[in-house]
Amino acid sequence: MLGQFQQTNIRIEIEATEAAIRKSLLNVAQLKQWMLPSGFSQGLPDELTEGTTFTRWIGPIAVCHYVQSVEANTLELLLSQGIDGFHRWHWGDGWIQSCLEGVSPLPLGLGHTISLLSLKRYLTNQAVLKS
Repeated sequence: MLGQFQQTNIRIEIEATEAAIRKSLLNVAQLKQWMLPSGFSQGLPDELTEGTTFTRWIGPIAVCHYVQSVEANTLELLLSQGIDGFHRWHWGDGWIQSCLEGVSPLPLGLGHTISLLSLKRYLTNQAVLKS
């Protein structure tokens, strides 16, 4: 893999319940809404479960995801191709923490920050629509 080893950890406060955060990470329809701009492989199940594999494109670069573990408050993904590494999510009521490590030519810190801000905006909009 060409690129350099990069590591980024972000924890943010989000005005959302643990259940809403979990659903936004595991429900594929919701994941596609906030994880823009990117394309996803076809044929994904409604919800990510252990053993699910999918490809996501960031521009012309494909990143393969393998769902290694899904627990009550944790999602762990192994990454390959455009990023060789892992992405680990932890969450609870009002917060989310994400750790991304890998070798990649992509600027992981920037992409990681944009993804979490996009998730925060998505969950805030969902809360506004419900009220």
